[in-house]
Amino acid sequence: MRSLPHPDVQEIALDQVLSALADPIRRVIVSQLAGGHDDQACIAFDLPVTKSTSTHHFRVLREAGIISQRYRGTAILNCLRDEELAERFPGLLDAVLAAEGSEVQGTTATAAAARRL
Repeated sequence: MRSLPHPDVQEIALDQVLSALADPIRRVIVSQLAGGHDDQACIAFDLPVTKSTSTHHFRVLREAGIISQRYRGTAILNCLRDEELAERFPGLLDAVLAAEGSEVQGTTATAAAARRL
């Protein structure tokens, strides 16, 4: 069975995690994984990028230790490593997800206000 390399919890570096989460596309992926069920296939994400670019984003998240990936047939399933991240960097993922939610809500409110004008 094919497998993909993942860092051990002790190897997850803060700089790499923060760098990975700095990209809005990768934050969308993390938010969807946090809000959904485990083991979501890459095709389940409606991202505004090409397939090769989305593959790159998933690889960056995996190499940073934010997600785990495994093969099931020809599909790659993704799972958020939330418990491991909370163990390594308590509160970090929750803070990022809360900020991402606030940013999305703020954008929606701004758009709604602009439509009323």
